[in-house]
Parts: sequence; C-alpha cells; structure tokens
Amino acid sequence: MATPRAARLDLEPPLAALRVGPMPARVGNVRLGTASWTERTLLESGEFYPPSVKSPADRLRYYARHFPLVEVDASFYALPTERMAGAWVERVPRDFVFGVKAFAAMTQHPFVPARLPADLRGALGPERGRRPRLYARDAPAEVVDEIWRRFTSALTPLHEAGCLGYVLLQFPKWFPRSRTSVAYLERCRERLTYPLAVEFRDPSWLDGERAARTFDFLRAHALAYVAVDEPQGTAASVPPVAAATSDDLAVVRFHGRNVAAWDRRGVGTVEKFGYRYTLDELLEWRPRIGALAQRARAVHVLMNNCRGSYAVQNAKELATILLA
Repeated sequence: MATPRAARLDLEPPLAALRVGPMPARVGNVRLGTASWTERTLLESGEFYPPSVKSPADRLRYYARHFPLVEVDASFYALPTERMAGAWVERVPRDFVFGVKAFAAMTQHPFVPARLPADLRGALGPERGRRPRLYARDAPAEVVDEIWRRFTSALTPLHEAGCLGYVLLQFPKWFPRSRTSVAYLERCRERLTYPLAVEFRDPSWLDGERAARTFDFLRAHALAYVAVDEPQGTAASVPPVAAATSDDLAVVRFHGRNVAAWDRRGVGTVEKFGYRYTLDELLEWRPRIGALAQRARAVHVLMNNCRGSYAVQNAKELATILLA
C-alpha cells in the first residue's frame, strides 16, 4: 500500500492577494489571526489552503505558517477535550497562541443539550435533555458546575505548553450592565484562572460615564477588554473604543460592518459576518492598535468576518498596514 504523500506546507495560497504581509502575521507585540482555521466557506473557497493541504492536522500546520494566533470558535458550541487540545499543541510552533471561546452556557447563551457529553446530557433529565436549546439557569447546578470544570480541564494542554492566550467570554446583548451582571463577571473570574478577555454586545457597558467604571472594574479583576469593530446604530452595537484594561493583554475583534444583518433575527453567521473590509477601514485601526501596543505586553487582533477568504485576507492586509 502506497504511503500518503506529505502535504507541502511551503506552498503559497492559491489566491494571489493572500501572498502578502509578514509571515507569520506579527508586528512587534501585535499578533494577527482569524476566528477559525476550518470555517466551512474558507475551505470551500479554495483560496487559502493549497489543494494538497487537506487533513485537519495539515491545515492547522499550514495556517500556523501564516498566522501566529487563532481563535477556537468550535468550543462555543461543544465542550473541548484535553485530547483535542493536546493535538493542537503538537501541530503548531512553540510560540503559537490560541484564544478559546467559552462554551455557550458559560456566557449565558443557550446551548444545545444534544451536543453535551452523554453523561451530562443524561444528568439534565429526559425532558431538559431533549430540548433543542437550554440556558444554564434552567439546568441543574451540578451540571453547570461540571461544564465549567470540564472546560477548564480541557485547556490544560494549551496552558501547560504556554500557548493559551486567553479565554474569550463573549456575552450576549441581553447581558446589560447591572449589579447582577457585574457579580456574574466576578464569579467567572473565580471559576477560571486562565487569562480572560471580555466582550460585550450590550452598549450599556460603555454608555457615557459608565465606560470609565466598566474599564475600572475590568482592570481591578484582571479582565482584558475586547475592543470591537462591528456595525453601528443597532441595539446590539458597541462603539469601537480601544481600551487596555490589562497590562498583559489587549484584544481586538473585527466582526465586519454588515449593518442590515447584525441585529436581525434568524440571520446565519455567514451572512452576519460576511463582510470584507476596505484598506481605508483597516487604516482607521492603525493608531488604535498602536496605542494598545504601548499599553499592553501583547495585543491579539482577530478577524471574525469569516466568509470565504475575507478574514485571512483582511488579517494579512492589516499586518501589512501595521508594518508600514
């Protein structure tokens, strides 16, 4: 039986526009990457990965040649495992960094019981276990505690290898600034000892004088604020304020500027985030990212406009802008 031919990881991306910028995309203490390396439309586009780079392992290896940072999005939908995280560590350079999105139940989003491990699904009981969606507040406390424990344990290989950059706590638009929400953030800090980055979707956290109080709170609890570029003018729009609330880390996430789809019910992720930034729009962030780089030891910039090769192209373009 013939031995499978090893994929050539030194091949250039099929799309010429992706053959630009520093490799990997790092400028000083600023790392750039995307919010997935296996997003469906990216793979279908055939524009980033050469045809011979087909396996999940080779795709991550190839991605890591181009970018020093990636955000794991799949962990929002299903709990990761230590085996999975260990495999990631083996496929990347020692200085590669992962951001990991917290499981939905941990940030007050609904989760799908069917995607839980069988024992946890069984512990929900027959009725709750069959629901299409469930909130943590409606699940037994012991199940919720175990979700947090397993998520924490699963990231151990990343942490021990020194390549866990942060856990992303992305809260929904129904998580406004309030005493209850502040107390929940404090509880998150107690539950997770890893570096945490917090992203809001409710603008009340940055409304007027509240912004300063929000940043002071995050700073006092060693929580890195996630600056966002996203559509403006909706009930779920947070202004593009770049603030460093941690000496160790600042995070910037680009979601695109598709205003019509941002806060509309029933919109799929491809439509919601399917936006390609212009060079002028990326240039707006050069002084902001530069300021963050002076205030934090590491700045992680993620493109979440995942549709086709939009994210990888914009990440490379922004790296070129920062390098100039």
